Amino acid sequence: MRYFVTGAAGFIGSNVVDRLLADGHEVVGYDNLSTGNEAFLASAFASKRFSLHRADLLHDIDAIARAMEGSDFVFHFAANADVRFGIGHPRKDLEQNTIVTFNVLEAMQRQGIRRLAFSSTGSIYGEPDIFPTPEDAPFPIQTSLYGASKLACEGLIAAYCEGFGFSANIFRFVSILGERYTHGHIFDFMKQLTKDPHTLTVLGDGSQRKSYLEIGDCVNAMLLAISAAKPTKAMVLNLGTNAYCTVSDSIGWITDELGVKPTLQYTGGSRGWIGDSPFIFLDTRRIRDLGWRAEHSIESGVRMTVRYLVANPDLLQRSS
Repeated sequence: MRYFVTGAAGFIGSNVVDRLLADGHEVVGYDNLSTGNEAFLASAFASKRFSLHRADLLHDIDAIARAMEGSDFVFHFAANADVRFGIGHPRKDLEQNTIVTFNVLEAMQRQGIRRLAFSSTGSIYGEPDIFPTPEDAPFPIQTSLYGASKLACEGLIAAYCEGFGFSANIFRFVSILGERYTHGHIFDFMKQLTKDPHTLTVLGDGSQRKSYLEIGDCVNAMLLAISAAKPTKAMVLNLGTNAYCTVSDSIGWITDELGVKPTLQYTGGSRGWIGDSPFIFLDTRRIRDLGWRAEHSIESGVRMTVRYLVANPDLLQRSS
């Protein structure tokens, strides 16, 4: 098959590209490299079955459609993943998430491509009353612009499935960890500790409960889902482990790996920022019913991520 992957140079996208190529497929990547890292595609460039379009998804649907020509399936990962600072630039989530997704869907329609996998988020659940939170939880009140923009994307995808005969796998992720990780709490903590190993400022009070998933487990889950029976319309699947940890737990694993014992300075409150959910724990029975199981615990995922960033300090410097 020929796959079209948006956000191909990003954390998740580049890992998917490598797996698709390893499985013998052709892959066309599309990335404006605003946050992606072309170095993540080093092994992909060694394959004659890979090509990359260095372009933006926001403006030219015709260009996207031309790049998609001949593809059988679209993985749409390109997005603004900056949840924390959404209120500082609300238009960015609208443009980079919702409008870009519309452009991808329109390009697919023009090329007659009908199969899509979309990276949504557990943030769309806001602050639910049900834990673990299932895919059919009562419609949530949105607490972040990021979550709201992703939920709008899901609505567009469902409408294209109804109106144009698309079939889609919509994956609602917890935070993903592992090789090529480039943003999130581990990244932020390690940047702080690289500058000053004696002090660590923690947003919130450390009691926030979070669930995480290692990137290899995430890719395995997605590829299993799309290889199962093709959904007739839009199928929503939560991706995560059947566990969670506190932010304080994570800090303990990070500092243990780094061999430091900083003084912790908590900023107070049960939320780290506006829109930060104090408890994220998704019900993953749907994907587990397909035979998937996570191979890595949250602790091992955190520790693997720390070791990766220690071995690749240029990523921390690049972010700075």
